[in-house]
Amino acid sequence: MKVLIVEDEFSLAEGLRFNFDAEGYAADVAATGEVALERLNESKYDAIVLDVMMPGKSGFEVAADLRERGDYTPILMLTALGRPEDVLLGFESGADDYLTKPFDLNILLVRVSGLIRRDSWSRSKPSNARNANIFDINGRKIDLENLTLSKGDEVIRLTLMEAKLIEYLIANIGKPVSRKSILEDVWQLQEDTDTRAIDNFIVRLRRYVEDEPNNPKIVETVRGVGYRLNQTP
Repeated sequence: MKVLIVEDEFSLAEGLRFNFDAEGYAADVAATGEVALERLNESKYDAIVLDVMMPGKSGFEVAADLRERGDYTPILMLTALGRPEDVLLGFESGADDYLTKPFDLNILLVRVSGLIRRDSWSRSKPSNARNANIFDINGRKIDLENLTLSKGDEVIRLTLMEAKLIEYLIANIGKPVSRKSILEDVWQLQEDTDTRAIDNFIVRLRRYVEDEPNNPKIVETVRGVGYRLNQTP
């Protein structure tokens, strides 16, 4: 398994490289976002450990650039920014998981291993295998295990956090769910925070499932409450 560590703090980067090597990974280090993107152009990695605060391109920008070009390598984001809105910004940019500095090394290793295992399993699963987590919403096939949304020949790769939000809305079909409950139940963030990042996720979801995203019928806004998924999948 190959891991790319994107971290500008030399001692931390080398410490992570040493520990990943000790666990049997092949670990490379990039000190800037620009170097990381170059490495990812040249080589395939099984996971990325991505610091947020770096000179040049931030971790948020690196994650967004990768997702925009169709690279869905699992990303664990490291951040000294512990505010919930910063965590949500990381998810919005395409991160699959996050840890706040300072972090427990064993937890980081377990989280990365879990991301790789899930990604590997979804890629190796036979396309005709039965999957209880496939849903049809407005003619779109949503596969929550393989993190894909299909409409005809078009296939969109979902981030893990997009899939978790869809799964939560499906579990509460026909019921209004508040932004606060999404924040706490989907992203496990307990503090009060700016919920605009959640609204941005909803905008993206509507682009996926609505015939007219600007006139939503499937993912409806419930004024003063939050959102409701109207169509039974």
